[in-house]
Amino acid sequence: MKKRIRTGFYGGSFNPIHKGHIQLAHYLIEHHWVDQLWFVVSPENPLKADADANTAGDRLKQVQTAVEHLPNCTVSMLELELPTPSYTAASLRAAVERYPEREFVLIIGGDNLDVFTKWKDFDWILEHFDVVVYPRPGASNKVPENWNRVTLLTEAPQMDISSSQIRAGRS
Repeated sequence: MKKRIRTGFYGGSFNPIHKGHIQLAHYLIEHHWVDQLWFVVSPENPLKADADANTAGDRLKQVQTAVEHLPNCTVSMLELELPTPSYTAASLRAAVERYPEREFVLIIGGDNLDVFTKWKDFDWILEHFDVVVYPRPGASNKVPENWNRVTLLTEAPQMDISSSQIRAGRS
């Protein structure tokens, strides 16, 4: 049986994409957490009221420009092709169906870890996928003991930057 391509599924609004996103992608590839990394631009996040669905095309172009020279990284339009709002579980189901040669690994930040139980079908995600968590300042960055497939990247270089800080002019 052929080994599946371990593919990081790095979803987000990327509004805007910044050096923290890029640095994390480098780290995940360089330290063999994943073979390839997909930046999956979300048109509408159900837990973020400030993500403007009307700018999805612009955000997609910005991410494509930002990652075009990153080895083993690409931009996926998967969520732009699915119904909104964008539920990660639905996106992962579609990815598995469309790309059976890949083993998907969900990449999230510590801030998302804190609200993960609010995600639609979070328990299904935990059952079927490895989840790699990048610690974030201000987040608890605590993985519940029974979440066996969730790993906190404690060795990853930390950056105190966020898209919301950039939008507010604070970075």
